[in-house]
Amino acid sequence: MEFSNLRRMAPLLFTLTILSLLQASKGEIAPEPALGVTILPPVKPDNGPQAFPDADKANLPVFTMDYPRIQIPFEITLWVLLASFAKIGFHVYHKITIWVPESCLLISVGLIVGGIMHSVHEEPPAVLTSNVFFLYMLPLIVLDSGYFMPTRPFFENIGTVLWFAVVGTLWNSIGIGMSLFAICQIEAFGVQDINLQENLLFASIISAVDPVAVLNVYEDVSVNEQLYIVVFGECLFNDAVTVVLYNMFTFVAEMPVVEPVDVFLGVARFFVVGLGGMGFGLCFGFVAAFTTRFTSKVREIEPLFIFMYSYLAYLVAELFAISSIMAIVTCALTMKYYVEENVSQRSCTTIRHVVKMLGSISETLIFFFLGVVTVTTEHEWNWGYILFTLLFAFVWRGLGVLVLTQIINPFRTIPFNMKDQFGLAYGGLRGAISFALAFTLPDNIGRKELFITATIAIIIFTVFLQGISIRPLIEFINVRRTNRNLDTINVEIHCRLMEHTMAGLEDLCGQWSHFYWKDNNAPLLHLACQNLKQEKEKEEEEEEDILVLVSIRGRRSLLTVKRTWLCSCSMLLMTYLVRFCWHYLHSVLTE
Repeated sequence: MEFSNLRRMAPLLFTLTILSLLQASKGEIAPEPALGVTILPPVKPDNGPQAFPDADKANLPVFTMDYPRIQIPFEITLWVLLASFAKIGFHVYHKITIWVPESCLLISVGLIVGGIMHSVHEEPPAVLTSNVFFLYMLPLIVLDSGYFMPTRPFFENIGTVLWFAVVGTLWNSIGIGMSLFAICQIEAFGVQDINLQENLLFASIISAVDPVAVLNVYEDVSVNEQLYIVVFGECLFNDAVTVVLYNMFTFVAEMPVVEPVDVFLGVARFFVVGLGGMGFGLCFGFVAAFTTRFTSKVREIEPLFIFMYSYLAYLVAELFAISSIMAIVTCALTMKYYVEENVSQRSCTTIRHVVKMLGSISETLIFFFLGVVTVTTEHEWNWGYILFTLLFAFVWRGLGVLVLTQIINPFRTIPFNMKDQFGLAYGGLRGAISFALAFTLPDNIGRKELFITATIAIIIFTVFLQGISIRPLIEFINVRRTNRNLDTINVEIHCRLMEHTMAGLEDLCGQWSHFYWKDNNAPLLHLACQNLKQEKEKEEEEEEDILVLVSIRGRRSLLTVKRTWLCSCSMLLMTYLVRFCWHYLHSVLTE
């Protein structure tokens, strides 16, 4: 039965198939037929649109533009280029940078650019995010400071540096935070909704000092070495302590109730985070020094190890939520001394220039972006809160330097006088780190815009007022200066003789200080510099590396304890012998 039905429907199916092919040849697809229904062909309109028009033939374009594809790197490149042009313009007329710090000029140019963007209703690019700052810009700034830290003066004053960096930062953060919380209880100011945790978070942000302008002035006027290295070291380790407090108070600000056990856990975490960062930095620093022993055949990749190991120390510290700044600073301080003995002079020069360039670019962009954001973004202005923030920042900074100096002075060989204390207190400028931390605050902070406005206000006030007035004030009060002249070989040898003598006496007495550790660094240096002989043989064949070879020989001779002892003793004996002969001859002739 079914077979007979199929035979009857076969002519109908054949006819429908032919019709569908004819319609397809005209560029149209007929709808599927239903059994027992007659399908009429569709009527094509005369001038109406077709469901499936014929595709137009595409010609090869002569000129195209795809700006969205390169927008982000293109704008970043333009920002870096504009900031670099600004730095070039500052240094064309040298007298400007003598009296006006470079950070002031960068902020001024940023204000001008921000005014132009605001007038044309253009928003600044959202490039300064939390990840961009903490993962890309902050490591470059910190590596620059840590790598160029004067090693010997730093370790001679390490106790004072850590005292001011750790205890001083805690003093400022807690003091400013508690004072601002007291101000928030006054209803007239309208900031009762800011609790203690948020005030402490904001206080930790503005406790980050960035005395780049002050250090340039101190270096130009040749202030004493102790004051310079304490300001330098405090700036460096203060950033590490500030970021630790920032992360801790950010977590605490989200807690509805803070119990006493949370306070003890926070204190314990503070020390664990700091010491953990130092441990990671030491490990990566010694690994970098050991790796550079085997790079004598591949000189072109020597600088790469320095940057990669430093950045790895930072990233691994961030992975375990410990102090990444402390890790990269410790790594830089550890590997610098040994790496520069292993790598060639060209690689050493490359490392120094690239580190300085990257750090300078990061700080320049942050200051430039600060000026732009000041004009182009909306601010929440509160006269009472901002003015008291400025007042408390100055008061607690001055009191902190005064109190902490009185405690540390009895333990110092050269104590700080009142002029030095003024230089320490007045050099507490706020800068790039404070602005970046405030700008990257989480959105759950209720008065984030007020905190950003107050931070910008204190940065502009300290950078412009203190940065411009620091040079005439330091010259007016006549701070102790240092002699920048290079020591002769005789002075250098006798200084090292006295250092090794002190190290021997301390070893006999069982009391170790920095003399002992400097004297016992020789085995580590020998371990890291075993490939110097191979370098010497290779560099002797090249005429252009004669000066490098001489410097390596000089450093090796000065770092050998036995040779220093023998040379020093022989020179002393010869000196005393000549003096004895002269006095004896003089007495004989005069009688």
